[in-house]
Amino acid sequence: MRKTPDLIVIGGSWGGIKASLEILQGLPEDYKIPIVLVLHRLRDQEGNLKQLFDKRLNLKVEEVEDKEAVCSGYVYIAPANYHVLLENDKSFSLDVSDLVNYSRPSIDVTFISAADTYGEGVIGILLSGASKDGSMGLKRIADAGGIALVQDPAEAEVAVMPLAAIEAVPTCSVQGLNSLKDYLLSLT
Repeated sequence: MRKTPDLIVIGGSWGGIKASLEILQGLPEDYKIPIVLVLHRLRDQEGNLKQLFDKRLNLKVEEVEDKEAVCSGYVYIAPANYHVLLENDKSFSLDVSDLVNYSRPSIDVTFISAADTYGEGVIGILLSGASKDGSMGLKRIADAGGIALVQDPAEAEVAVMPLAAIEAVPTCSVQGLNSLKDYLLSLT
């Protein structure tokens, strides 16, 4: 039997907010696995993602802060215009280096650092989106022994991101949002 994962990373773009809310709603406030959420957003606008998720989730919601420790019971949201990396001491670092896949935050950057830090203890979930960002990071997660999950492209608002992930990681598990939600609930 596989041990409880150490971290869940979720990425999405166009349609990703709705999809991520759907799979995260209903998780209990004492959920033991920290979740990092990277959603493409306009770089020059703060937006209100934290407030939106805070109102709809039982878990505590925080926007990632530099050098903050990763703790269970939280959904951490990547801030606008910063790449989010996970460090070996299980903390976050924020980075303003060049755009990756035309994005900052980039899903690939976070997924790759999660795979390098957590190895087989990480679950990567790629949702609806209009770019290929996240597919190489999901491949790194799978190569490190982690679990690679992808939203069913037929159900995605925009299928480009899930299709790119399936192409990059043919062994990934393709699931509908209800199945992804049930899977997350089954972990603890």
